[in-house]
Amino acid sequence: MRALVNGSNGPEIIEATTPKPGANQVLVKVHACSLNRADLLMLKGATHGFQSAQANQPMGMEWAGEVVELGAGVKQWKVGDRVMSAGMGAFAEYTLGFEWVMYPIPEGMTYTEATTLPVAIQTMHDALATNGQLKEGQSVLIQGASTAVGLMGMQVAKQLGAGLVIGTSTNDERCARLTEFGADLALNSRDTGWVQAVLDATDGKGVDLVIDHVAGDVINDTMRATRVAGRIVNIGRLAGESGHFDFDLHNMKRLTYIGASFRTRNPIEIVQVIQAAKASLGKAIASKALQVPVDTAFAFDDFKQALERMDRNQHFGKIVLQLG
Repeated sequence: MRALVNGSNGPEIIEATTPKPGANQVLVKVHACSLNRADLLMLKGATHGFQSAQANQPMGMEWAGEVVELGAGVKQWKVGDRVMSAGMGAFAEYTLGFEWVMYPIPEGMTYTEATTLPVAIQTMHDALATNGQLKEGQSVLIQGASTAVGLMGMQVAKQLGAGLVIGTSTNDERCARLTEFGADLALNSRDTGWVQAVLDATDGKGVDLVIDHVAGDVINDTMRATRVAGRIVNIGRLAGESGHFDFDLHNMKRLTYIGASFRTRNPIEIVQVIQAAKASLGKAIASKALQVPVDTAFAFDDFKQALERMDRNQHFGKIVLQLG
């Protein structure tokens, strides 16, 4: 099979051995796979949980395709099922899917559309429902809402019964599109008055819950936009992995600040996250109520252009590689 790997001179497509499904695994013919920022980080030497850009090992962590072979003990799936999942070895003509962590692709949804969903759905459900303990009617701020997971976060918040949903972006054009994906109020976080706008929209209190994809030095303004005894769940650090943190502000507002990385979770914890997302959002997934826009779909052979587009941060939604 053809697979995109991190070769001696960077990413390249090679001929690799098609994997065989083990117990509780299925072999999937991949029709589309999507890029995540973690893919770029791994190319630069970082690890992502159990994954790294190892030489001659297929890269990628999100795919959509068709089940073509069952391993021992598989009960939930059959050959021919259309499935999507987050999983290792996504950038290849064939990959292995674990029985408990795949989602059925809704009828009428393309593989290109489907590959954009798994990571965003399970990340945002875990952030909002499990770590954020969102209650019906509460207000939510998605800080960095024009990312793919941010766009999903606003939609999931609405599905979970959130009241006011606020999204931020640093780009006016992207900010203008946030209402298409669930934002009741869209703000440019580079504007000096954005925190006051959040306070004005929440009767001076601040939001109940923040899902933060930004962190860095923006964290203090994020805390100012959060109500007393509110909660902040950190997912990303697009503005920096470190920065000035106002401990007195954090203390006086009695904020709960939660880290929610998947990289330090064991396989059982990952399965629990995905099963919780499927149970809570299964109907919304099936009805295609949750979506992430496809920014650009590239042919598999054009992977360099896809990686370059992601590295330039020019995209809105997901960048997809199509394998036919």
